[in-house]
Amino acid sequence: MAFTRIVGKACGFMGYALQTACITHCTFEYVGDFVMCSGPSMEPTLQTNNILFTEHVSPRLQRLRRGDIVICRSPSNPRQNICKRITGLPGDRVRGNFPKRNQVVPRGHVWLEGDNSNNSADSRTYGPVPEGLIRSRVVCRVWPLDKIALISQC
Repeated sequence: MAFTRIVGKACGFMGYALQTACITHCTFEYVGDFVMCSGPSMEPTLQTNNILFTEHVSPRLQRLRRGDIVICRSPSNPRQNICKRITGLPGDRVRGNFPKRNQVVPRGHVWLEGDNSNNSADSRTYGPVPEGLIRSRVVCRVWPLDKIALISQC
């Protein structure tokens, strides 16, 4: 009798733990998550080791705007995520460091640049980035605590 009660409580606990894990996974995958920024490419807006809250809804609904800071897969290294600002949308004319000095951003792509243009590998190096590589849009900085702030378009 006591053994079945213990097993029943353990199964109940495991069920709640599994539900919590599923809800947490879905929230971080489809709603938003936390990202640690590293590297100097977004200085002075974002510093290395800043922790950012990002949302996943805008990229999925294709509601990104010029000036948004996004987290996306690096076009040159898919194992790495990058943090850059959208400076060009499809149809915009942009300048790059490749044979075509002036280029139009193609449909389904965006032009990404770091705020620290002297120390940033971005679209000026690898060209337009497919919108499908964008994972999330930065909403606010949550760490360090003394610099908590919404990240608005500049």
